[in-house]
This record gives sequence, C-alpha cells and structure tokens, in this order.
Amino acid sequence: MTEQSEAVPENMGTGEESRPDPSTEGPTSGEGAADGVRVAILAGGLSHERDVSLRSGRRVAAALRDQGLHVEVLDVDADLLPALERLRPDVVWPLVHGSTGEDGSLQDLLALLGLPFVGTAAAGCRLASRKPVAKAVLRAAGLPTPDYAALPQSLFREVGAQSVLRAVEDRLGLPLVVKPAGGGSALGVTVVSEASQLPGAMVACFAYGDEALIERRVDGTEVAVSVVDLGDGPRALPAVEIVTDGPYDYDARYNPGRSEYFVPARLDEAQTRTVGDLAVAVHRTLGLRHLSRTDMILEDAGTAWFLDINVAPGMTETSLFPQAAQADGPLDDLYVDIVRAALRG
Repeated sequence: MTEQSEAVPENMGTGEESRPDPSTEGPTSGEGAADGVRVAILAGGLSHERDVSLRSGRRVAAALRDQGLHVEVLDVDADLLPALERLRPDVVWPLVHGSTGEDGSLQDLLALLGLPFVGTAAAGCRLASRKPVAKAVLRAAGLPTPDYAALPQSLFREVGAQSVLRAVEDRLGLPLVVKPAGGGSALGVTVVSEASQLPGAMVACFAYGDEALIERRVDGTEVAVSVVDLGDGPRALPAVEIVTDGPYDYDARYNPGRSEYFVPARLDEAQTRTVGDLAVAVHRTLGLRHLSRTDMILEDAGTAWFLDINVAPGMTETSLFPQAAQADGPLDDLYVDIVRAALRG
C-alpha cells in the first residue's frame, strides 16, 4: 500500500555527496547512542516507487536518530557495497519498495555480506512479492482471497487479446481489478466496471510489468492491518480503515487530501478480531519476519478477503504502517525495538 511533493537529490548515497551532514547524524559512540548501534537504511533504488522509498528512509532515519542510534541512509546503486564496507553497520534496514527491494534480491545480497537486516528473509520475500504466488500459497492454506487469473503479456500476443479478455470476462465476471503481478503503491491498477474498460486496463497494467493479475472485485470496507514480530510471535497492530474519494491509487495514497483514515478502524470487536487474525495468518503462512502489512476487504457478511501483502511497508507521512503503530504506542520506540529484533536474528 509508493512522491511528487518533495524533490530528492538523485546522487543520494553516491560518492562524497552521499556522506551525511554531521549535524544531522546520530550522536557518536560515548555521546548517548542507544546501545551504540549503527544502522544503515537502504532507500531509493531504480523502481517506480523510488521517491516513496526515499521519503520512507528519511522518516525512519529521523526517528532512530531521535532515539540516539547512529544512522546513515544509503541509495541502492553502484556505491552501495563500498558504503556498507565503510560504515560497517550493525544492522541494515531495507526500505526499498518494489522490484529488488522486495523480491528477495536485496535480502540475498545482505545475507551474502553477513549483515543482519530488518524484515523478511529472501525466501519469504519471493513468496510475498509475486501477488499470484502469494495468493496461491494462502488459498492452499485455506485463507480467503478473491478468484483471479495471472496472465503474461506474451499470452495476449500468442493467443489474441480479444479471445483472452473474453475468457476472463466469462470466468471472473465484472467488476474486476487489474493490477501488475509485482510492485506496489497501486501503480498500474485499474478497477474495471464495464467490459469496454478491460483492454485499457491491461495496457495500463503492462506499463508496469509483464504479468497481470486479474482479480474479482470484492465490495466492502478497505482495511490495512500491520503486523509486528519482535521475537515473541506476530501480533496485529490496530487496523487502519481507508475511505477514498475515488480509487485508492498512487495519488490517493501519497498526497494528502483524497483519502481519510480511521485508526483504529470503525469495526466491532468480532470484525477487529477477524481482520487481525487474517493478517497474522498471512504473516505466518508466508514465513515473514519483523513486520508486514496486509491489505484486505472486509465484506458486510463478515468475511475478510486477502488482497495484497507488503514486506517493506511505506513509512511516509501518509503511510499505513506508521499510522497503525502510532495508535498502538510510541512510534520511535517501536522502530528501535524492530532494529533490536533484527540484531537478535
């Protein structure tokens, strides 16, 4: 559930220009640094969600510095490995959204380097980052997720787009949601209410990836439930209810004004338990670690339907994980607890 409002230097984390201003870095050893922990936050990268990642990285860095940790924000580029060698962090917090940040690639690299890191290990990331794979694993475990089809762009060329779309409409019906099989922030996502909208939705989807997830749309309350696991088992944070003027797209997520959030969500006790249980079950089933965010729809009939899972939730001023965490307790304290959990493994 990544910005257009902030200009970000493209050379962040590269060369001499990437070295942090000493006036903004955390205190040095012996000057009150919490446990003397050195944290490298990885942000940016080359995905469509670069700007959101940079904003997430800056906000988490500021929170950890306020708690006395040594923090440096590094871009994911050709200077990353030399920067990590120079910094020699105790723990790395990957906040790269989309592509290599969530598909297990970056996590495998950090494991090769022998660096403890926040978040899910590579195997779990690979399951979670591919939406059709995550849905298949969760459905096999008996968790509810809407009917769907996952179709690559090449199939439309080989078989014929009209024939494929006709089969989609016949099997799944309308309305539908078309989204890229990977990535996040609702980039390339279209709600299809009429058959005439389906070809355009496919074009928009394939602009962000080579495989489309076409999913039956479920009506109900849109809810995001974040999960944290600090070593004593996963627990759900207060649910966030999302009410949007129009679709909950990229603009609605990251530019204030179009979406209204209710934290905790306006749910009764049974509904709150239902959405929390689903989020924890998703976290466990996919083998996730430290933190996650599950997006779902709660039907009026009471069923919570899994839509998507995020292993590197956004941490911007409008992001859902920080809102849930703040409703649960001090946000900065939770970030420190997450770092300490990563240090423990």
